Amino acid sequence: MQTENRVFADLSKVATSAMGTFAGIGREIETATRARLREAVGGLDMVSRDEFEAVKAMAANARAEVDLLRAEIAAMKASAAPVPPA
Repeated sequence: MQTENRVFADLSKVATSAMGTFAGIGREIETATRARLREAVGGLDMVSRDEFEAVKAMAANARAEVDLLRAEIAAMKASAAPVPPA
């Protein structure tokens, strides 16, 4: 009976090692796939999400500033005294 337990213990160790190896292979495949995708996407001139959000915020600020300047110009035109014809 003692030898059976040892055989099962050895088989258990082998199975555990195999599962660890398979998990490592899976991580290696995932890492390699991610690297390949980054290389492929990097060649497409795509921007990162952070860069996109920064430019989006800059555009919103520029639109707000343009609206403010248009309002100021309209107020200046309204307050300018009309010149009577000569």
